[in-house]
Amino acid sequence: MLTIGHILAALTGYRISGHEPRLTSVEVDSRSIQPGGLFVAFPGERVDGHDFVADAFERGAIAALIQRPVAGFQQIEAGTAVDAVPELPFCLRVEDTERALQQVARTWRTQFADLNVIGITGSIGKTSTKELTHAVLSQRFTTLKTPKNYNNEIGLPLTVLQLTDRYSHAVLEMGMYDRGEIALLCDIARPKIGVVTNIGPVHLSRLGTMEAIVAAKRELVESLPADGVAILNRDDAFVMSMAPATRARVFTYGLTPEADLWASDVDSFGLDGIHFTLHQGEESWRLQVPLLGRHSVHTALRATAVAQACGLTWEEIIRGLQVQQSQLRLVTVRGPRNSLILDDTYNASPDSVIAALNLLDDLDGRKIAVLGDMLELGSAEEAGHRRVGRRALEVADLLVVVGERGRIIGEEALLAGMPAPQVFLTRDTAEASALLTSLIQRDDIVLVKGSLGAHLDQIVNTLSRTLDNVEAD
Repeated sequence: MLTIGHILAALTGYRISGHEPRLTSVEVDSRSIQPGGLFVAFPGERVDGHDFVADAFERGAIAALIQRPVAGFQQIEAGTAVDAVPELPFCLRVEDTERALQQVARTWRTQFADLNVIGITGSIGKTSTKELTHAVLSQRFTTLKTPKNYNNEIGLPLTVLQLTDRYSHAVLEMGMYDRGEIALLCDIARPKIGVVTNIGPVHLSRLGTMEAIVAAKRELVESLPADGVAILNRDDAFVMSMAPATRARVFTYGLTPEADLWASDVDSFGLDGIHFTLHQGEESWRLQVPLLGRHSVHTALRATAVAQACGLTWEEIIRGLQVQQSQLRLVTVRGPRNSLILDDTYNASPDSVIAALNLLDDLDGRKIAVLGDMLELGSAEEAGHRRVGRRALEVADLLVVVGERGRIIGEEALLAGMPAPQVFLTRDTAEASALLTSLIQRDDIVLVKGSLGAHLDQIVNTLSRTLDNVEAD
């Protein structure tokens, strides 16, 4: 169990004697603090965590990491010799609270020499892969997983600090915005198995080239030890270019017999999941799993590959693949007139939007695609939105687009031949919500998808709230 002593040792270099109070949790939001927790104050222009140290202590925190003075509380400098637990609560002042949090997590990770960490990165599919991998590994092992979207330089350390002796495995999602960030996460987490899902133009606006994105994601496989396993997507040339960069054993998955683990005969049954034949060597199995869309077969392959690397039996793997909670971020809710809303508003790239449209295509009923801006595509922005527009033409009976970039989707659908009365160009989520409330007919299927920054979740919220008001129409 993480204690005050571990925090002090990691940041001061001194071990304390006597009783070491246990920490119930480590939080960066004072509202989440439970009695016995540690609060980490991050500076900021709009919201400064140092302004909430008092609130954290009122809620029961017994210590806080700070990087500027906070009046009214006992303060210890990180360089000060400490041989006993200070009077509680107290503040430990460090030069940089983010780096201090990372150092504490890095030191805490060393307490678990036998822990098997699985790192997952890629442009899309990280979260669904993390969830399904956790479900499969949990058939045998007590396994920690990244909660929520804790996949960055703050979230991953917070996840690592949840480790206790009860866990033998940890499945950690690793996101990035720039070069060096995944290397930092790997330095903290020390993964033995690395999974790369795919490489797409997400973050192209920041990194500039696809080669730079590959280099940033490649940091995961470069970090793996010689006795580790790099699990790579055989269907993605960018991912396969990483193979020479790792010391670990390379294991591939995909939809080709050239992969070590591959799938064929993939069938989608809409909301009832997918069927496929799984192959390895001379053996094959026909499986049904509760994942949505043909593209989800790659998620199943990744989870299976990790499970094999961890020594699970086929019986355990197949049972784990059936776990319903391992579903994608996409969720279904009821909308006006008994319509079914496919809420996939967490994030978007051209490939993930097309995958969602493919799922929509598998479903029976009148189909409405509500699509918004895809952000951070850089030089691929216009081409990516136009590619989505062409696919929307083939799938949707009605197309509602939202925002400036979303407009490109609608314009391309029109240019490709979609009748003008079937395409609706809206400026914002409020206009789109009002339009959809009148457009939706009984039993329609409505896909809502865009980047998180497009806020299309507001459309889902509005439609689900108007359920009772229009049910009698």
